[in-house]
Amino acid sequence: MENQKTPSILELQGITFNYPGQQQPVFSGLDFQLANEKIGLVGDNGTGKTTLLQIMVGLLKPDQGNVLFKGRVMNTKKDFFALRQQVGMLFQNADDQLFCPSVLEDVAFGPLNLGRSPEEAREISHKTLQRVGLAGYEERITHQLSGGEKRLVALATVLAMEPSVLLMDEPTNDLDHDARHRLLHILEDLELAYIIISHDWDFLADLCTGFYGLEHGRLLKSDTIKVHQHHHAHPLGEQGHHHEH
Repeated sequence: MENQKTPSILELQGITFNYPGQQQPVFSGLDFQLANEKIGLVGDNGTGKTTLLQIMVGLLKPDQGNVLFKGRVMNTKKDFFALRQQVGMLFQNADDQLFCPSVLEDVAFGPLNLGRSPEEAREISHKTLQRVGLAGYEERITHQLSGGEKRLVALATVLAMEPSVLLMDEPTNDLDHDARHRLLHILEDLELAYIIISHDWDFLADLCTGFYGLEHGRLLKSDTIKVHQHHHAHPLGEQGHHHEH
């Protein structure tokens, strides 16, 4: 990854992190660099995948080590606030991301915080909802939506901020077959770097250019991970499904 043509956008240096009362640290001296790549991140539950993304955006503070964005060390809350305007994160649970009464208000919240006028924020929100296949949902009550609809609205809230990096934690959760297919095409069209945590192997294989596994606090590069596409048959095959590893 030390290539001058593709400098790292987001970097972790010597990250050590431990939850209070836990004997074994989640990470100990972990290093990572994200350049202009589309990375799949896999690993068993409890290995620290979500924790890793939260450290990247400053939601958790490491005990030791640095987070760098475009070569600059992020030290303060102000630094990470600026970082989160360019590094969008899709949470594993959409309810953690949606807090406004209506869909339009949720999607417009980010652009408004970036200094866009109400008219600009509304226009961006309409275009983004159309992009994720939710045109006409603007006045819907967010908490009354289905799990899959909430997931796509949450994605719209992130995309409306036009990030340069996207971090996604189990993005296919709660999605039926059609919504998963729609999400796949949305992400295929994005010209930005991203990291996807997922147990959906086929989804990762369709989208990612590189893969890491997280095991015992260590990141393992793609030469130790076998992600593949395959043809298969299932009863009721039109129903959405994914494969656990």
